[in-house]
Amino acid sequence: MHDPPQSSLCSKRNSFTVNLWKNCKRQETFKMSMENGLFICRKKFNDNLFGVFFGQNPLKSSFPLVLLELTFLICVSRVVRLLLKPFGQPKVISEIIGGIILGPSVLCRSEKFRMYMFPDNAFYVIQNMGLIGFMYFLFISGVKMDIFAVRKADKKHWYIALVGVMGPLCCSIAVAFSWRKSMDTKMVKASSIWGITSSLAMTAFPVLYPIMKELNLLSSEIGRVALSIAVIGDVIGMNGVVIFEASKQGEGKPIAALWYIVSLTVVLASIFGGVRQFMIWIIRTTPVGKPVDQVYVIALLLGVFVVAFVADMLGLAVANGPLWLGLAVPDGPPLGAILVEKSETIITNIFMPFSYMYVGMITDLSSMSGHWYHLQPLLYVVLTGYIMKMVFTLIAARFLDMTIRDSLTLSLIMSLRGEIEFLLFIHWVDFKMVGVPEFTLLVLLTVSVTAVAAPLISILHDPTRPYMLNTRRTIQHTAPNNELHIVACIDEEENLYGLMKLLELFNPTASTPISVHALRLIELVGRANPVFIDHETEEDKGAEGCRFSSLHNALKIFAEARGDYVRILSYTAITPKRSMHQDIWTPARKSASQSLSSNVLKHAPCSVGVLVSKKEYPNLVSGLRSSMHHFILLFLGGADSREALSYADRAAGCPDTSLTVVRFLSHENEGDIEMEKKLDDQLVTSFWVKNEANERVVYREAVVKNGEETMAVIHAMNDECYDLWIVGRNHVNPVLLQGLSNWTEISELGVVGEYIASADFSSSASVLVVQQQILRGQKRNSGSLVGRFLLNEYWNKVMHI
Repeated sequence: MHDPPQSSLCSKRNSFTVNLWKNCKRQETFKMSMENGLFICRKKFNDNLFGVFFGQNPLKSSFPLVLLELTFLICVSRVVRLLLKPFGQPKVISEIIGGIILGPSVLCRSEKFRMYMFPDNAFYVIQNMGLIGFMYFLFISGVKMDIFAVRKADKKHWYIALVGVMGPLCCSIAVAFSWRKSMDTKMVKASSIWGITSSLAMTAFPVLYPIMKELNLLSSEIGRVALSIAVIGDVIGMNGVVIFEASKQGEGKPIAALWYIVSLTVVLASIFGGVRQFMIWIIRTTPVGKPVDQVYVIALLLGVFVVAFVADMLGLAVANGPLWLGLAVPDGPPLGAILVEKSETIITNIFMPFSYMYVGMITDLSSMSGHWYHLQPLLYVVLTGYIMKMVFTLIAARFLDMTIRDSLTLSLIMSLRGEIEFLLFIHWVDFKMVGVPEFTLLVLLTVSVTAVAAPLISILHDPTRPYMLNTRRTIQHTAPNNELHIVACIDEEENLYGLMKLLELFNPTASTPISVHALRLIELVGRANPVFIDHETEEDKGAEGCRFSSLHNALKIFAEARGDYVRILSYTAITPKRSMHQDIWTPARKSASQSLSSNVLKHAPCSVGVLVSKKEYPNLVSGLRSSMHHFILLFLGGADSREALSYADRAAGCPDTSLTVVRFLSHENEGDIEMEKKLDDQLVTSFWVKNEANERVVYREAVVKNGEETMAVIHAMNDECYDLWIVGRNHVNPVLLQGLSNWTEISELGVVGEYIASADFSSSASVLVVQQQILRGQKRNSGSLVGRFLLNEYWNKVMHI
């Protein structure tokens, strides 16, 4: 026997090993069928490529080929995403369709394309990279998921979860046994039927969370209920998986089921009893406000491979280990947050495309031809499971007094399917429970149910609908002797000074008390479930509430110093930035950034004020009750200007405040809207009659012909030293701002507000921009309670000045 030529490489399919070097030829690929399997001899190409200019084909090397496959899949998925996004389809649908397009169902039906893009050994690379993607997807999902939240879940959520699991499970099992005679021999076993039907009854939290995040439902009431039910369902589902795995392994050897339970117990005890305690120690030794040491982060990310190897070695399924390790990580900062921050992007955009490609390479639509007799029972079982899941969830929710609309929305949410189902289907293929035809049918049904449910959820549920009111909640329409309710949002601790001074300027007295709902806003990182903490009952929240109580203690001291005139209720909202504006209204129902203020202004059920402090410690916050403060109000007409004047009217009652009101009028009433002009006249007249004898209040009028003259008047007023400029956000007379429409870059402040807050305006005074509440059916943006002040002490960073 001669030594094998150096230019050839022989690889084997199946488990039979022989020396085939003598069979390898000089040609690129040589296949030989033997009784025990198929063997492939493939020419080995030089890995040290010099490039196409040396006549070398980079696609003959595995690594450039993998890069091309990944790039091609990402491009196809993005095109599909672009086409399907207008129809409300979630990202997972686009990704899996992209994988199917690359697979044997579409492009790989061409033998030439398949041999060029996906040669014989490509599948193994895709398979292993895809499994790594699923492993890390489950790990990160476990990190975000708080499995211990089931202990605090509402009883109603438990009832809905139990009914939503047991109902479809019983129905699909009944259908499966009624069609058992027509099933393929691989599926007739009781363990196989249990595995399939139990999966149909579950809604996986890792699938639900990203889709709900896309639909912007995380902070909505229905979203919180759905996430809670999903966690409960996952706890039930994990027990179902244990039963399935143990029964499947015990089919050949009953003792194997026992060893499975023993191995499972040991691994879980090691992870939750040992590794979790180590993670708690890491958190405890990490200084407050500091990130976790990089060594620990790398160790935990590498630990995913370790637990996956141990789980696979013990027959516990390779993906279960990473999920359990993720669940053991204490969610939220500092550890959970940094793990998500460091790894989520590369997992989502690099590893997961391989997972979708893996699913797509197995899916083959042509394989279903001629197998309808065996596919028909599976089709009926799956349809029964999905439909009954929706029906039983709808009935349970409606029985527990949820509205029909919300019940239907919840049932659709609990019908969503995705990555976990695809991974289970692959697992069933490994167990030889299903073949390629059955796998293809399962993938198509899973994609279909999610593709139908997701847009219906968007149609049925509008998260902003509860905040659109028909009742007036403005400063202007609040009686002077009534308690004024304010929702004050605090983005950073530095904002606290400005907030307290602004509250002081509301002039709280025995006849004009104020009630403040102070809300600390924190972006949700490293966890999936939004958290809302009421610091009045923080003892019930334990450490979670105490972590954020220092700022609220300062507000409490501020309120106590002012006796019964100021009442402060403190809250903390940990929520995604995209839906943070929804949590802002939670205190309102119970009694930032540029993008956040934009959402608040758009959806607010109350009048809104945005306070811009142009330097770190402006005069406005230099002290409380310490010196005279000079304010100026620019009244350009319209509802927002009337709301701003109403606030200034209250502030004018403070003995330490002087107020200058400048009303802008158009030359010869050009551009005026008669009704708005009458409303403006009425409020301004009332204000002047009330304050005519007040020496600290000055009223002036300026007649202008265009925006240039308006800015000239504002510049002239800047000669005096003011501590605060107050202006309405929107203005109804276009003549007053003629020629200034292109000035607006930060629409949250309006044209005038943005100019005064910019570096071009030589004033260090703070700026308060006010927008009045919008009522249901009105076109103009506005707001509900009576005040909401988004404080941003460093707005200059937003404007890049």
